[in-house]
Amino acid sequence: MQSAHLKYGGPGRAGCGEQLGGLRAISQYLQRSALQGSPTMLTAVTGEYVRGAAVRESVQHPFRKHFDELEVGESLLTHRRTVCEADIVGFGGISGDYFYMHFDEIAARDSQFGRRIAHGYFVLAAAAGLFVSPAPGPVLANYGLDDLRFVAPVGIGDTIRARLTCKRKVDRQRRDDKGVGQGVVSWDVQVTNQNDELVASYDILTLVAKRACH
Repeated sequence: MQSAHLKYGGPGRAGCGEQLGGLRAISQYLQRSALQGSPTMLTAVTGEYVRGAAVRESVQHPFRKHFDELEVGESLLTHRRTVCEADIVGFGGISGDYFYMHFDEIAARDSQFGRRIAHGYFVLAAAAGLFVSPAPGPVLANYGLDDLRFVAPVGIGDTIRARLTCKRKVDRQRRDDKGVGQGVVSWDVQVTNQNDELVASYDILTLVAKRACH
């Protein structure tokens, strides 16, 4: 909606001598509203990926693309990994986390899950191992993690995979000492098991280089 510009209110009138225009002239009449629609429509309107929207399977690994080459909605579905006893034991040794749910067979059997389960942070680390591209490239750094939820347990013998989707891009409007620009990319991550059930979800943030200007 676009309102006509009101140039002068004049003394004693609506403008009280001030210049009015655009939304300022009608802001007192506006109410908060909610935008509704399918995830795909909301993604198109907002420019930010909404979970459940249609994705574009990326032929090239998204981590191999520069900031200005990436498009919201580009996605990668990883290969699978089956969790084994050695994974839990090894992660416990590295982290020092020997919580009974991971190591005590009898106590874990009496728990709400009825079995030993993997550490939540092991699932997080294993998912990174599934979707990270190891070679040098445009991704400069892990910038953070938001909205982490462990939705369902992962036990010995379960098989996980991850879907990585470009959710949001924020231009940092700055350059490094070589004159190369950077931006922050937010990625929607969904980790599922062999039954396609969601076990973990979160957003990761990466610092990504732009293409160098020649």
